[in-house]
Amino acid sequence: MRFFPVRRLFNFFSNDLAIDLGTANTVVYVRNKGIMLNEPSVVAVKAQTNQVLAAGRSAKEMLGKTPEGIVACRPLRDGVIANFELTESMIRHFIRAVHNDRRRLVQPRMIIGVPSGITQVEKRAVRESAMLAGASDVRTITEPMAAAIGAGLAVEEPSGNFIVDIGGGTTEVAIISLKSIVFCRSVRVGGDEMDRAIVQYVKRKYNLLIGERTAERIKIEIGSALLDATISQASMEVKGRDLVTGVPKTIILTSPEVNEALLETIASIIEVVRVALENTPPELSSDLVDRGIVMAGGGSLLKSLDALIAKETGLPVRVADDPLFCVVNGAGKVLENIDFYQDALMV
Repeated sequence: MRFFPVRRLFNFFSNDLAIDLGTANTVVYVRNKGIMLNEPSVVAVKAQTNQVLAAGRSAKEMLGKTPEGIVACRPLRDGVIANFELTESMIRHFIRAVHNDRRRLVQPRMIIGVPSGITQVEKRAVRESAMLAGASDVRTITEPMAAAIGAGLAVEEPSGNFIVDIGGGTTEVAIISLKSIVFCRSVRVGGDEMDRAIVQYVKRKYNLLIGERTAERIKIEIGSALLDATISQASMEVKGRDLVTGVPKTIILTSPEVNEALLETIASIIEVVRVALENTPPELSSDLVDRGIVMAGGGSLLKSLDALIAKETGLPVRVADDPLFCVVNGAGKVLENIDFYQDALMV
């Protein structure tokens, strides 16, 4: 009878997970299988008992539409845990989903992507949530490092790699060399802040109250960082509640108006990119002239944002392949080859 070597047998039955625990979406990578789950980071619970009724996409459908006894909310805000118990319940739900509800057998090891500006208290909250959800061991990796690895950058080489990761709650900008972060800056501005800016703009200009889901749709369909002849003609019908009369109303919103609403948020992102460039060592700066800037995260998909950053910095800018999954793919690569990427993990 032939036996598998112990290491191969362990890998074959491995339940190990890499998780991008994002403000907007949670993505789960299973070792040796790839991405197995991509769900909104939303939980619906009973108000009195905190019993979880739904998580992920089905819970997101309930946002803003729940009766008095049910609360649908995002347990993460600005890239960190805002509600400890609900985050634990959400992680547990997703672990069961990817492992077909084998509740007793599954005690996976996890690598979780976290913002680089996370405090020790916030990092401990992430680890404890994952442990209480059933993990046997939890390691963390900064999101810009994971995004750079997932985007295919040669982070192990002694040369400069510039990554801009724009998530739902945070924007992470980092210079990476030799599997370590040379300089990093994190600001709590991202896709959610863009949505809130659109909500406030429509409220201020039209006395119309819209939800963040509607604002997100506006941003995706007609939002742009730069205006040209084509995009300037774009518009869409927006429905909401009139704050004066209290009845539903429809308006036509144009792309230039959305651009105006997003200006402040976009300026914050460009400013943090400038700060990182100013703090880059000269030898690494010379590498950036050729290598340029790589963008990841859902926020990088805002139309013409890469062109605007290129215009403001004078450097080539490109959006990574599959920008939404760069962090989880990078964490997954670390999970698959943890000895090689040991230095990339957080202490």
